[in-house]
Order: sequence, then C-alpha cells, then structure tokens
Amino acid sequence: FYRSGLPMRNSLMLPLFSLLLGVFNVQAKMVTDITGRQVEVPDNPQRIVVGESRMLYTLALLEPGNPAQRIVGWPEDMARFDAQSWQLYTQKFPQIKAIPSISKGNFRQVNIENLIQLKPDLVILARYAKEEGDSDLLLTALSKAGIAVIYVDLRVDLLHNTVPSVRLLGEVLNRQQRAEQFIDFYQQHMGVIQQRLAGYRGPKPKVMLHLHLGRRETCCTTAAHGNLGDLLAFAGGDNIASASIKGVYGELNPETILTANPDIYIATGMAGPQGKRFSDLRLGPLVTQQEADESFRQIMQKQPMLANLKAIKNHQAWSIWHNFYLSPYHVVAVEMFAKAFYPDLFADINPQQTFKQLYQQFLPLPFSGTYWSQLQNE
Repeated sequence: FYRSGLPMRNSLMLPLFSLLLGVFNVQAKMVTDITGRQVEVPDNPQRIVVGESRMLYTLALLEPGNPAQRIVGWPEDMARFDAQSWQLYTQKFPQIKAIPSISKGNFRQVNIENLIQLKPDLVILARYAKEEGDSDLLLTALSKAGIAVIYVDLRVDLLHNTVPSVRLLGEVLNRQQRAEQFIDFYQQHMGVIQQRLAGYRGPKPKVMLHLHLGRRETCCTTAAHGNLGDLLAFAGGDNIASASIKGVYGELNPETILTANPDIYIATGMAGPQGKRFSDLRLGPLVTQQEADESFRQIMQKQPMLANLKAIKNHQAWSIWHNFYLSPYHVVAVEMFAKAFYPDLFADINPQQTFKQLYQQFLPLPFSGTYWSQLQNE
C-alpha cells in the first residue's frame, strides 16, 4: 500500500509545487510607464489609488462591470467637475460612493500619510501631477512604503500618449484584450481623419478655441500646444493661438482675436442641467439638446466683443463638452472638429454615432446627453 501510494502522493505534490511556483512568478511584473520609468507592479493589483477620479472615463473602457471595483481612494474631481457622470455611475454602482476621498480637487493636495494608510498596492497618477519637488517627495515616500507608482498621460500629449496609456492600463489591470479592442476602435476613427486631410490641398480654417466660456470675466483662456489645441490641429484647424502662446495653455488678448478674426469659434463648457459655479454652458450627460443650445445662445449674448467676429456672424460657432480634454473619448471631439472645419470632406462622418458606438461597445452605461451645439443666431 505504501509503495503504491508514493506515486500518487508525488502526482499530487507536483501540480501543487508547480502552482506555488507559478504564484511566486506572477506576483509582480515589470512595466514601463508613460515617462519611461521602469516599475515593478503587482500582477493583479486589487487596491489602487488614482490621481483623479475622472480616470473613471478610461477605466470604464477596460474594466467590465463596476469600473472602480479596485479603487480604494481618489480625489473628488469627478463629483465636482462632472456631476452628471458621477450621478449616473453612482446610481448604477452605489459602492462607488463609499470610495474614500483623498482630496477635494486634485492629487496635489493629497496627504501622503493618509494615502499610505489606505494600503494601496498601486498608485496611478496623471502626467500633469509629475512636478519637480512635490513629485520627488511623493515618489520617495511611496517607494519607502513599498507602493508602486505609474504615470499615464490622458490630458497633455493626447495624440502620442493616449494609445500607450490605454495599453499600459490594460497591461497593469490584466485587461489587455479589452485595451487592444478599444485601441483598434480609436485608431480606426483617428486614421480616417488623418488620411483624408493628408490628401487635402485647400486652405485651412482659422480657429479660435475658448476654454470655459463664461467662467471668467476676462477673455480668453485657450489651449495652443497640447491637449485640445493638438486635437484642433490634428483635425485640420489653424489655431490662432499657436503663434503667440508657447505652452499648453494661455490667454488670448482681445487684439489678437480681433486681428485674427477666425473663421470658426469653438467654446468649451461642462455644466449640468442646473448650471454650476464655473459657467452655465450646459453640455454632457443628462443635458438635452435644447438646454445646450439655449445656454450657448444666452452666454454668447453676454460676449459683445466676440459678437463682431466673422465666425459668429457666419453661424460657424460651436460649443463642446470640456471633459473631452482628459479621456480617450476625445476621438469623438476630433470627428466633431473635422466635420465643423470641413463639412464637405467629412460629410459621411457622424461623431454622434461614433460616441454611441463607443458607449455600446465599451462602457457600462447607456449613452445619454448632448456634447456639442452649434450657435443659432436669432
């Protein structure tokens, strides 16, 4: 009995040993983040802190079911700056409301000790948070605590870093297949715009991009190099800010605007149906087309300088949802820009349909809301 039992015992032990060996081998893996840092991350992280809760836009593309299922801490930026999406996600996944807040606005205000007490096995930060001094302090503290930190970029260099960032998140979350499916969708739609414009030889429209219409008394904050400014250029627009503003963001003075007299005007906003403290330009989830149109018209009536522009007089003025600026959903904004700039060249492109497809294929919520509006002068 003993002799005949030995092979059986060995046959049981070998798979168990192999299983244990496999566990040790997959406990961690090396990835390269968007800044080029090589980071050892847990193979299947379960306690993640993210540097902004609006990363939910991207996590929702990758994580089936509750997109925040692994999140144990985040700032309150989505609840503050996109109350409509916050409402929809917390209605469908009530457990999201229980995720601890690590700051009111963004990651720069985080208490490091409180963060470490959440015992994350991974921290995912947006590239803008990587600043000298504070960043070194944070990285040092988290490294001493044995916590892996990676950077993604979904808000600065969108054209170059969106695909690598989505791929990195797919790798880290073990959602590689879903990441590649979205990347295929993204590249296919961006590619159509790029290819058609490559064969276009006509003039480019001069475009003014006005961030947060109605938010400030002064005019006008814009994006020039990076962020929505890069998307505008990719879609074939000649950004009137690109010559005078050297960074990502800057202020256009009235003289520059009036001298340029742009062909097309684009404003951003993100207020919900009730309006909010930033501005009353209503766009995004839960907003009707009528609310978007009416709020745009009313705010523009309070902008006497802009009323004299050629773009306004020629009905070539649009508003667009500001939160496109920090998620891969910006592929839809690129289509909307391209269609506004070159209506004949992109007559068959339907950004609304593209956004609906994105929701149907990748997101856990049904599509809702209004994300752009064309100014209708009375």
